[in-house]
Amino acid sequence: MDKIGFIGVGNMGGTLAQVVCRNVGAEHLLVSSRTNEKSEAFAAKYGGTAVDNRTLAAEASVIFLGIKPQKMAEVLTELVPTLAAREDRFLLVTMAAGLTAAQIADMAGDKNYPVVRIMPNTPARIGKGTIPYCGNSAATEADFALLEALLNGAGWVAPLPENLIDAASAVSGCGPAFVCVFLEALADAGVSCGLPRKEAADFAAQTLIGTAALVLQTGEHPAALKDAVCSPAGSTIAGVQALERGGFRAATESAVLAAFQRTKELGK
Repeated sequence: MDKIGFIGVGNMGGTLAQVVCRNVGAEHLLVSSRTNEKSEAFAAKYGGTAVDNRTLAAEASVIFLGIKPQKMAEVLTELVPTLAAREDRFLLVTMAAGLTAAQIADMAGDKNYPVVRIMPNTPARIGKGTIPYCGNSAATEADFALLEALLNGAGWVAPLPENLIDAASAVSGCGPAFVCVFLEALADAGVSCGLPRKEAADFAAQTLIGTAALVLQTGEHPAALKDAVCSPAGSTIAGVQALERGGFRAATESAVLAAFQRTKELGK
């Protein structure tokens, strides 16, 4: 097994690094970060070997870039000579919002470098993530198969055309934050109705889990499932009307569209 490297082990990079470490073994994992202390702390807690960016870029056959889009050019520019000196093939995997696979290859110094772009979300931490991916023309089916194997256990890893990746990011990448706002509001309302805080949060979370599973397993449209709960002149339809009066549907759509536009801006 070749070395698998992660440059950046923050919230998302660190989560995926833990998944890869479990899949390939700590002896095959290299990690680096903005500070040596952070990468060494990660390696001590989860496994792997802490190295600097250049060492990782020289040795890893798959290089995950857990770098924010605003910092990507700066980090990759420093690695251009190291990558150019390599005689073996390597794969770059980026998770930076808004930056295309072509942009990553150009920043790394060669448009012919194989690049796979992924957009994971935070539920990957418990193996329930959504991870769409795409690649540039230099990336092969073997690269995609390797990526899926490395991320096995992180959740749903699925191919998607690159022109749809930003839209998927706005829904599934940013979506956990939107869901948590709704979840918090649902629990707060339960407390207002008399439920203890823990029970309110547990009931709200389990309701979201169960409803999402129902949509996925039945394939029914969410509107049909909503209608099935709304009895004539009942309590549920009264609550749905309150959501509509409050602009809940429009606010949700606006949140996703705002996230989508910001993702596009980050790629410029």
